[in-house]
Formats: sequence, structure tokens, C-alpha cells
Amino acid sequence: MSDSATTERDVDAVHEDGSPERLQIDTIRTLAMDAVQKANSGHPGTPMALAPVAWTIWTKHLRYDPQTPDWPNRDRFVLSVGHASMLLYSVLHLAGVREIDADGKPTGDEAVSLDDIKQFRQLSSKTPGHPEYRLTTGVETTTGPLGQGCGNSVGMSIATHQLAARFNRDGFKLFDHDVYVLCGDGDMSEGVSSEAASLAGHLKLANLCWIYDSNHITIEGSTELAFTEDVGMRFMGYGWQVIHVDDANDTDAMDKAIEQFKACTDRPTMIVVHSVIGWGSSKAGSEKAHGEALGPDVVKATKKAYGWPEDKDFYIPDGVQDAFTRAVTDRGRPLREKWEADFKRYAETFPDLAAEFDQLRQGKMPDGWNADIPTFEADAKGVASRESSGKVLNAIAPHVPMLIGGAADLEPSTKTGLKFQGAGSFEPASYDGRNMHFGVREHAMGSIANGMALSYIRSYTATFLVFADYMRPPIRLASIMEVPTIFVFTHDSIGVGEDGPTHQPIEQLASLRCIPGLDTIRPGDANEVAVAWQVALEHTSEPTVLVFSRQAIPTLDRSKYAAAEGLKQGAYVLGDCDGDCEVILIGTGSELPLVVSAHEKLIEQGVKSRVVSMPSWYLFEKQDDAYKESVFPNAVRARLAVEQAGSMGWDRYVGHDGATITMSTFGASAPLAKLQEKYGFTLDNVVKTARDVIGKNA
Repeated sequence: MSDSATTERDVDAVHEDGSPERLQIDTIRTLAMDAVQKANSGHPGTPMALAPVAWTIWTKHLRYDPQTPDWPNRDRFVLSVGHASMLLYSVLHLAGVREIDADGKPTGDEAVSLDDIKQFRQLSSKTPGHPEYRLTTGVETTTGPLGQGCGNSVGMSIATHQLAARFNRDGFKLFDHDVYVLCGDGDMSEGVSSEAASLAGHLKLANLCWIYDSNHITIEGSTELAFTEDVGMRFMGYGWQVIHVDDANDTDAMDKAIEQFKACTDRPTMIVVHSVIGWGSSKAGSEKAHGEALGPDVVKATKKAYGWPEDKDFYIPDGVQDAFTRAVTDRGRPLREKWEADFKRYAETFPDLAAEFDQLRQGKMPDGWNADIPTFEADAKGVASRESSGKVLNAIAPHVPMLIGGAADLEPSTKTGLKFQGAGSFEPASYDGRNMHFGVREHAMGSIANGMALSYIRSYTATFLVFADYMRPPIRLASIMEVPTIFVFTHDSIGVGEDGPTHQPIEQLASLRCIPGLDTIRPGDANEVAVAWQVALEHTSEPTVLVFSRQAIPTLDRSKYAAAEGLKQGAYVLGDCDGDCEVILIGTGSELPLVVSAHEKLIEQGVKSRVVSMPSWYLFEKQDDAYKESVFPNAVRARLAVEQAGSMGWDRYVGHDGATITMSTFGASAPLAKLQEKYGFTLDNVVKTARDVIGKNA
């Protein structure tokens, strides 16, 4: 397929048939053109090219009720090519999707009105440049960074199977929905989509259908510059069914391809659709269509080719929206009504399961979910926080059936496996298994977990902290979407020792703490670990990072020191002195016991010391000023933070007059004791530095 525009003769032959189908398709196209042109920003080409594909999915196949867009068993429609957002906004408008608020209640408004489309890419509009979950009803996930929607869709597909295994019963098929994804050459170039597709093929996720728009155009030009592989052959190697549709305008062929997808029960499906980006424009317009407005002249010429009024903007011919809405509603509403009737009968037959699912929908934890969380006795030798985390996780998970996750091939090291009887592994023959085996696919693991979280699952992932760098895009998107994915990271510091600087995280903590809306928690002993897991699972609109150690950490004597519940405030006074303190020592994670030891020694020496445990900056910043002052009195300027990580950010808490014992270089390969001595993480150095800070502020 050529990447140049279709000729005028081709346009006349295909477009001017006057059919209701063509009117609806061309309405999608012209709305996209006009919105991008008015904003003078955006991508009109892909919406124009894929309008027939979206029309076919929505009007002929998608099980979706526009009046109830949060119906649990609806099919999911994911626009991984998020730059083509006007395709989705146009479809949501024509389908008559109704808006729901954060509590799932209808507002009475359209999800996307024509006025919203006219405000494309404008401040505070419901039609931002890339689709945003929670902002716009009908957007199933936030997309834009290419490949993320593909990864999310695998998580959504996994969730379908997990929900079916948990809730479906004889006579009650509550969950059997499909997941459709529109993706393009950019998605196929990104590594995250390859990781996700490989796992989807292994898991034989037959309800997953990616529609790949093979238009051979990227921002820089033709894909011949850098991307010439046979994508279909690659996906066949992943274990996918691959179907080709030679012309994106051939809605009959697209219809048959989707039917072929739905008939396949043992593998996911990729439909390779060949399109011409910016279909119907001049050659110059086609080249511009990928990433900018076409310009008034090209818009008019294209409308003329479509048989459209050239001087009418945002024009929807009479009957087009009614016909589109009716096509979607007439199929989706009876299915939704039947589901609701079935669920009512289900609740009478299986009241406990029905109540459990209602809690999932509301984001609530089951009753008694935290009843068995252990309390850890004081222990000078202690236990690695990854070990205590595993114990806490396995105490919680039996009470939370939809708490599901796993590691990127590192479960023996991260201790995140569910070990209780019946936990099992999620595999093609056991979709009821709760241990996910993501393989060495950290990036996809994060985006898959987000997709699971978007589908009622309390998902978690695990790997080493240094590999958070591989996962930053999905972590960031989890924060943007406000979904409660839990990201577990172990091997939290130079405590990794002999593995050396490639595996010793330095800058990762600061880079995670700076993500808005992300709660990064680094517990300092086993009892803080227990509270950290509780906090993470009680979050309903923010993701959590849990950071655990490889090496043993002493378990503090809580009869002598403050209760670990203080973690819920982010930072708390762990140990104090009589009267006003002279110095505040701040510790997190595996350094907390070191700081406690320094505090005790300073007290013995007659120094009025306070020790503060600060596992979560995020939670601390949510506290009121009075609480913050009670922990860090403004009058006490002598402050010392100790953390085996970079110093960035600690100046907020130690101030100009304080100090840090942190890492200013990468680590080294050596036993931990040698590293602690080399970089100053010793009792003597902490005490000396604390005294120096006191002297500086005398």
C-alpha cells in the first residue's frame, strides 16, 4: 500500500455512494479534521484513515450500552494510538455515550458533546490531546505514550479471565467480554508492546484483538527509514492468529475479520489493516496529516472529495448521530439489561460472591481483610523487609481474592509469591491462578498491571528497585489515571553489595518520590512493612510503590519506640528526648535502625536527640501544618537525614542548616559492611555528623 494519498478518482469511486454507512464514516473524518484545524494542533490522519474500522467495531460488534458506559461486562475499546484521540471523541459523541461522575452516577450530560469537540486540546476541556481516563467518560485508559494501551489491554484481557474464574457459575456467565485495541506502527515499534504481546500469546488470551493500522508513516516519514519487519509474521511467532484486511475502507472485510476473531478460542488475534493516512487529502496533506492540522485549503478539498459542504465546520448530517447511536444501543442495551437481570438472580443464589463483586466495583476491601496481619516481635537481628513483606502479603491475600500479581521472573528474590493453598499460577490451563508470571518483561508488567487495575483487580508487580527505570512510563500513567496499582521493589540500596553499581539503586527513590500522586513508601522495619501494605491496599485513587530491603533489618522494640501506625502520617517521632531537642535524625528503610542506634548513643552522651522515621514523603505532605511542626519543629535547625540513596529532595526536610549522609556517586561491588564503611553509613559517622550539625547551629 502506498503512503501517498488516494487519487481524486479513487475518492469518487469509494466515497460518493451516498450510503448511511459512508455518511457516518465521513462524519467521523470531518469532525476530526475540523477539530484539529480549529485547535491548529493534533493528528487528523489516523482518525481519517481508521474511521471505517472504528465504525465497523462500534456499530456491528462492540457490546456496549452508551447509557451505562460502566457496565462491567461491556467490551473494552482501547485507543493505543492515543494521538488519534479525535477518532475516539467523534465516536463517543456519535454513539451518544452519557457521562457518569466519579461515583458512577449519571450526570445527565453527554460524555462528549459537539461543543466539547470544538474545544479539542483546550484548557479544561473533556477532549485533551490524548485520551485521559477519569476525565472523559468512555475512555477506558489513558493513552498517548505508544505501546501503553497495548500493554493495558493485555491486563484487561487477563482480568476478564480472572473475573470469570472467580465469579462465573453454571447458568451465570457474568464475564465474557472482549478487548479491542487500535494500534499503529509506533505501537509495534515500541518494546512494551512486544513484551505484552509475547505474554498474551503464551497465555492464549482469546478475547484480545489488536487492530494494527499498517500505514507505513511515522513522524519522520516512511517506516522504510527504520521499521521494515513483517509484523504479522512476528505475531504468528508469538502464537497469535493473524488476519489481513487489505483496505481499511472495506468494512465488509473488516466485519468478517472480527467474526473470525470471535470464533477463535485458543489464541489472541491481530488484524493487520492496510490504510493510507489522511485518506482523501492531497499528497502534501497526507504527509502533514500525521502530526498537524491540514490547513484550510486541504480541509475544503477533502470535504469536496467526500461530497461534504465545504464551508460547514463540525457538520453532522441529519440522521447520522441517531443511526450511529441506535446501532450501538440496539445491540448493547439488551445485553446490559440481561446482565443486570442475571446479576440480580445471581445475588439471590450466590449472595456472598455478589457482595464481593459489589465491593470490588466500589473499590472497597472485603470485611476482615486485615485480620491476620502479623505483629513482629522485637529482634536485634531482624529480618529483611522483603521477607516480612512476603509474610504480610500472604496473611492478607487469602482474604482478598482479587489481590493478584507477581514478579518479572524474580519471585524467589522479591518474596511476592502467594504461597497459601489454592493460590496457583495464572496460566492457560488455570485462569483461576493468582500468581502472575510476567517473565523478564518489567515494562509490560507495569502496563499490564494497570490494565488489571482498570478492571477491578487489585494488582501488584515486583522487581528490583534499580529496574524501576524500566517501569517508569506505566508508574507515571498509573498516577495520572489515579488507579491503585501496587509496585513492589526490593533490593533497595547499596545493600545489594557484591552485585555492584549496575544493581545498586541510587537515584531511583528521588525519581519515584517526585511523581505527583504516587505514594512511595520505604518501611524501616517489619512492623512498618505491615502498616505499609495496609496503606497501599486502602488507597483507592493513587498507586503505591513499596520499597523493601534485601538485607536483614532489626525489628524495633515498639514498647520502647512509637507504634508503627505512625507510618500512616508519612513521618512520625519514633524516639525522643526530655525537653526540647537539639538535633533531629531522620531515617528510612534499612537505614532507620542505624539512625536509631545513633540516637541512643547521642542520648547516652547527653545530647538531646529526636529520631524521626520518614517512610513516605507523600503521606507526610498530606498532613496539616500543626502535625508537621510537631514532627519537625521549625526552631530545631540541626537536622540530619541518612539514606543509602541520592540526596535530592532531602533539603526540603533538613533545610540549609542541616546535612545528609547520602550517596553522591554510584556504588561499588563489595560486601555490604565494606560499602557502609566506604560511604559513611556507620554509627560513628552518623554520631559525628550529628554533632557537627549541632555545632554549626549553636
